[in-house]
Amino acid sequence: MVDVLTQLSRSGVSIWLDDLSRQRLTDGSLAQLVRDRQVVGVTTNPTIFAKAITGSDAYAAQIKDLALRSVEVDEALRALTTFDVRWACDVLRPAYEASDTVDGRVSIEVDPRNAHDTARTVAEARALWWLVDRPNLFVKIPAAKQGLEAISACLAEGISINVTLLFSLERYDAVTEAFLTGMERAREGGHDLSGIASVASFFVSRVDTEIDRRLDRLGGDRAAALRGRAALANARIAYEHYEHILATDRWKCLERAGARPQRLLWASTGVKDPAYADTRYVMDLVAPNTVSTMPEATLNAVADHGELPTGSIRDTYDEAHTLLDELAGLGIDYTDVVQMLEDEGVQKFDASWDELAGKLAASLTTPAAPGSEATDNSREDA
Repeated sequence: MVDVLTQLSRSGVSIWLDDLSRQRLTDGSLAQLVRDRQVVGVTTNPTIFAKAITGSDAYAAQIKDLALRSVEVDEALRALTTFDVRWACDVLRPAYEASDTVDGRVSIEVDPRNAHDTARTVAEARALWWLVDRPNLFVKIPAAKQGLEAISACLAEGISINVTLLFSLERYDAVTEAFLTGMERAREGGHDLSGIASVASFFVSRVDTEIDRRLDRLGGDRAAALRGRAALANARIAYEHYEHILATDRWKCLERAGARPQRLLWASTGVKDPAYADTRYVMDLVAPNTVSTMPEATLNAVADHGELPTGSIRDTYDEAHTLLDELAGLGIDYTDVVQMLEDEGVQKFDASWDELAGKLAASLTTPAAPGSEATDNSREDA
């Protein structure tokens, strides 16, 4: 029998891990997931790195060296995170080559505190691209309005981009416009379009969390019947938009020049409400040429008891539109929900970055902190 993860991959879904740490790299667990669990990509964010760096002694030797060199906090953070991402890129390099550069990607995010500053976002994206120095890198840029021009500018320079914190269908359309504009500029600049990649990370479970909260506040049978349905509807309509883009003359012109589509990536696939099936945000969003990035618990759940749908995602479009109309009829303000989620997402990453920076600052001023004598098992060239 073919296992579920293999079936998922054969259905056109690329399986990525939503996690990274120095421990995963040194103990080989990331390589094992690549070998045994069909994992062909990795995503990171400030929260993931905050948990990894503050929860392990694996970084102690590098932090000690950074302290002895009097490196400032922000640069120390870049040194720690780009080291891990560079190493992960090397682990995923065979998948990158086997997929003709489509997969095997590892993402690293710009400083979230710059999400609303276009010029600084572009400058940091350039720096991260140079620091990691691997062709299978994705630089993550939040889909805030100020990030749209940064997305186009980076793509125009040949920097592959993961557009993150996408909740809104309207914002997704703006992101696809930024992608097309950036690729057109890259073509005009003489870049090889086949070497520039992008994904649009559409967040899923958080939409249900917020809309369910509002439905519960409304109460009543009608509201209860709509619980847990908004996130999937939102994502499915996003895929409908994606298909419309691929049918445009503008895209077809870029495709003839060697460009590859900006794939939709389903993010926030871990289930927040225990009343829901723990595989729903993966198995209910199976669609060709998409990415599903999962925390390991979700990956294990999918491998253990995930079931592929019998129909096509296209069969769900009408129901998805009707569902959003029903929510509007109950007074659920979609625009307010998605904007709140975007703002909250940036704030959460800001908070994680600030928390990590504060703890790292203390370590940088105390080179002999506990754990600083730990052996560094990491590779010098990783």
